[in-house]
Amino acid sequence: MAVALFWVGSAIPSPEVSNCSGFLDSIRVLDTTKFGNSRDRSSNFKVGEKTGRKQKWKSCSINTDLGYLGGSSNGSKLPVISSMVASHAGEMAVSSSEQMVYNVVIKQAALVKKELKSRGDLDVKPDVVLPGTLSLLTEAYDRCGEVCAEYAKTFYLGTLLMTPERRRAIWAIYVWCRRTDELVDGPNASHITPAALGRWEARLEDLFEGRPFDMMDAALADTVAKFPVDIQPFKDMIEGMRMDLSKSRYQNFDELYLYCYYVAGTVGLMSVPIMGIAPESQASTESVYNAALALGIANQLTNILRDVGEDARRGRVYLPQDELAQAGLSDDDVFAAKVTDKWRNFMKNQIKRARMFFDEAEKGVPELSAASRWPVSASLMLYRQILDEIEANDYNNFTKRAYVSKAKKIVTLPFAYAKSFISPSPVPSPFAKT
Repeated sequence: MAVALFWVGSAIPSPEVSNCSGFLDSIRVLDTTKFGNSRDRSSNFKVGEKTGRKQKWKSCSINTDLGYLGGSSNGSKLPVISSMVASHAGEMAVSSSEQMVYNVVIKQAALVKKELKSRGDLDVKPDVVLPGTLSLLTEAYDRCGEVCAEYAKTFYLGTLLMTPERRRAIWAIYVWCRRTDELVDGPNASHITPAALGRWEARLEDLFEGRPFDMMDAALADTVAKFPVDIQPFKDMIEGMRMDLSKSRYQNFDELYLYCYYVAGTVGLMSVPIMGIAPESQASTESVYNAALALGIANQLTNILRDVGEDARRGRVYLPQDELAQAGLSDDDVFAAKVTDKWRNFMKNQIKRARMFFDEAEKGVPELSAASRWPVSASLMLYRQILDEIEANDYNNFTKRAYVSKAKKIVTLPFAYAKSFISPSPVPSPFAKT
């Protein structure tokens, strides 16, 4: 199940393969570097560290045969997501998953607030570049931009409105998320084991400590050194990949919600420090993070509803088992791929919940920095239209893939651009944490 990144990706797979002796090989090499293998560690580059010679990274491309990469929750007094995680019947409950995610939200928001107090804004730290390293970093960011331009065309256009620093940082995060997703959804997915994901996580920790393994890692290492980005959402995304290796059923929405947070809501947490919050915004930092999480959850739920048939053919059902049973349905009905009145009613409720998340996410867009609103607004509007297409297909998401046509995208983008001029609310946001 490809994750739904915070932005809109391309649906066209690519046969591109790694040019650094294989993406899996790079993970195996990483494992040896953790134990001091000098041959492999020499390929690493510590950001800002002088070594006395010109540095080179392993210049890896990425295997990109998947379609979308894009794509919260609160506990007691968790105003945004507690209303969203309520069942479609309107029951309200605070689950352990909601509380866990909310704790992460609070931590991320605290980092940003600390940065705001110390510097007065979220502008990036100035570059401190040693001789011979600037061109390498520029090359690394440029490569990330090329990947984003090829596989997330709509979002890439939006990033061009951002400041160069924010634009490059978002590219770096996009590429890391895509590479992570491909570990379990790419052409080498059958060879990925929990141990391999463990090595990928160790590589992430090295990256955050300023020891990137290759060129794309170096771009992200530079990004996390400049912005108040925490490692936890990145680790949580890897945890979502682990779930995909061992779990193909979700007993209730609480379980599914946690999965959606891991693989998509995390992207919102990664992105808010980069997108920036408008200086004039009166919304709480937590509420902005919650809106970003809501968009990630909404995007992932939309992907799940769009891909029911595709996932079923792989033996996977990303739908709450208890809600299927309440609707008089089972996995057998999903595998039978027949659109019945029971299925239509079930899908109506699932779509309703996804739209509720989109509604909450939309409230946070005006609170972002002006240059960041258009790509986020475009992502939201375009992904939301996939739900409309499912309805237009008479809820047949078994054999018909819902997608937004190029003509509709062209019509939508100007509206998203116009919305980017909406200023933050002059009074505290209604979904702000109290």
